[in-house]
Amino acid sequence: MSEKKMHTVIFQPSGRRGQVEEGKSILQASRELGVEIEAICGEKRTCGKCKVRIEDGFFERYGVESSRNHVSEWRPVEAKFFTEERREQGYRLACVSKIHGDLVVFVPEEARAGGQVVRKAVTDRKINVNPSVRTYYIEMEPPTLHDPLGDYERVCNALKEQHGLDAPLLDYKVLLGMPDTLRAAGWKVSVSIWFGGAAPEIVRIAPGKVDRSIGLAVDVGTTSVAAYLCDLTTGEVLNYDSMMNPQVPYGEDVMSRITYAMSHEDGIHKLQDAIIEGINTIASRITEAVGFTHEDILELAIVFNTAMHHCFLGIYPEHLGLAPYAPALHHSINIKARDLGLKFCPGANVFVLPNEAGFVGADNVGVLIAEEPYNKDDRALIIDIGTNGELIMGNKEKLISSSCATGPALEGAHIKFGMRAAPGAIEKIYINPETKEPRYKVIGKDKWSDEMDPETIGTKGICGSGIIDAVAELFKAGIIDKTGKFVKNQEHPRIRRGDDGDEYVLAWANETSIGRDVTITIKDVRAVQLAKGALYAGAKIMMQKLGYDTLDRVVLAGAFGSFIDREESLVIGMFPDVPVTKAYAVGNAAGDGARMALLDADKRKEADEWARKVEYIELSVEPAFEKEFMMAMHLPHMKDKFPNLKTLLEEQGLGDLIKG
Repeated sequence: MSEKKMHTVIFQPSGRRGQVEEGKSILQASRELGVEIEAICGEKRTCGKCKVRIEDGFFERYGVESSRNHVSEWRPVEAKFFTEERREQGYRLACVSKIHGDLVVFVPEEARAGGQVVRKAVTDRKINVNPSVRTYYIEMEPPTLHDPLGDYERVCNALKEQHGLDAPLLDYKVLLGMPDTLRAAGWKVSVSIWFGGAAPEIVRIAPGKVDRSIGLAVDVGTTSVAAYLCDLTTGEVLNYDSMMNPQVPYGEDVMSRITYAMSHEDGIHKLQDAIIEGINTIASRITEAVGFTHEDILELAIVFNTAMHHCFLGIYPEHLGLAPYAPALHHSINIKARDLGLKFCPGANVFVLPNEAGFVGADNVGVLIAEEPYNKDDRALIIDIGTNGELIMGNKEKLISSSCATGPALEGAHIKFGMRAAPGAIEKIYINPETKEPRYKVIGKDKWSDEMDPETIGTKGICGSGIIDAVAELFKAGIIDKTGKFVKNQEHPRIRRGDDGDEYVLAWANETSIGRDVTITIKDVRAVQLAKGALYAGAKIMMQKLGYDTLDRVVLAGAFGSFIDREESLVIGMFPDVPVTKAYAVGNAAGDGARMALLDADKRKEADEWARKVEYIELSVEPAFEKEFMMAMHLPHMKDKFPNLKTLLEEQGLGDLIKG
């Protein structure tokens, strides 16, 4: 068999380089060499985010001759993302360009995926501390010729005599190290026992008296991963950290990753390996910072959506993408961390919270047990806005849930200058209704744009909160109407006709770091309308199912929900009308639910119970959904009244915008 031909590929400006196999795409090469390139459609060639430029010529520094002829031929699909000028400059889509020779590849700033700001800090919740892992200090007499009792039996006797515990099972890996540990410690050890299974089990024997035992709670979102290191005795959060979900290069949303797993022979293994490696990385980082190691972690409690659940466990997710979207299991499950490749304490277990349905997973159950709507009287809508929008509605009388695709547009996908929350992203916008002039804030800068010299702003694009603000402000300023169309015959330099139709210039080129005007286009507005329309229609169907005319409150969960403006969200009609003070954020409730499950064994039972009690509504088969969706496309709605919003806008002199 002939050897595979290899080529040198160098990415700029990172300088990462390596040998890449003939025929692989530039996007595949970037993954292999650790270069992050935006690729949010799962290589379906629909997002156009993975733009790169092929450099021509001999690069003496590297001893490489790079040529545009060293990649596969131009594909017709690329024409919709590049002008002829850009094509002549050597721009290509990384996902379709196959490598056939040495290359120097430049990754434009707007295509770089690194540097996201992941906002999933700890929230203050009262948690009952009743962990599944408890640690007991024991002292024993060493064996003698007159007392040659086995080491395990000696440990069991000490646990019984000193703590009143019956003989627990013994993890095999703990057994292997036990004889040496006991003798090296002078028969004075701390024994950690896991009570989460059918019978108690010793999961660690550590020398001396261990003052702190630790566990890890993890929320695996489609876009980001948040981890919380907890003291299993006091419940204190010792440290927390977050990172981009390392599966993002394989697809931005759930369906893209399911498609990747189905269309690549080793797809599911790559997705599983990526998230396992990511959790190992964050576990090392989070423990080292407070004087522990990842091998001190005695238990992990973890939540994610159903697709991520299957990828984490290595379960082929094909059936989640096909009706009736049945998951492999609904119930919670305990697995040895080592069986998954997690580098924790050798005997550590992983508690995986239960799923509700194919598109409402353990993360929604985490939100459920954190917010406890089943213990309350008022009619609540809880929205966890991530890459998918997951909704819970009801009270102690009845609870229902549903899911709809909202996140990709609201997190930057399908938006011309959309990007994740990273330095340089516009996150807040105000447009003066009189002058039509904007002012905005970018992540990483303390001042508003009109308080800075244009050249110091460094705008790159627009993140989710900015996208919502932009559409709401365009509407409030009279630049677009309630259907989302640009109002005709507006004479203003910022309102113009672009390649994608009508557009509004938020930032002039000299205010950006990409050298181009950053705009909101009619297509961008439409993408936001589609996303918010699905969310509102889902809520409306759920209200009809429960017989509700109004809601008492709206709870915004998740990092995204914590940073969107409540008023602007109401203006575009993201959720039904409530007093603005009754729409509030609660932080990363899914992560809080994982933390509760880690620290309180009773919450695990609660999770399994309520995951099956909540009635899941599949919106795609609801006869009224399409009609509700079309009406919800209007800003804020075609027919529904928003009396609370109207009162709010009247105070700003904008009461005529909507019906009361």
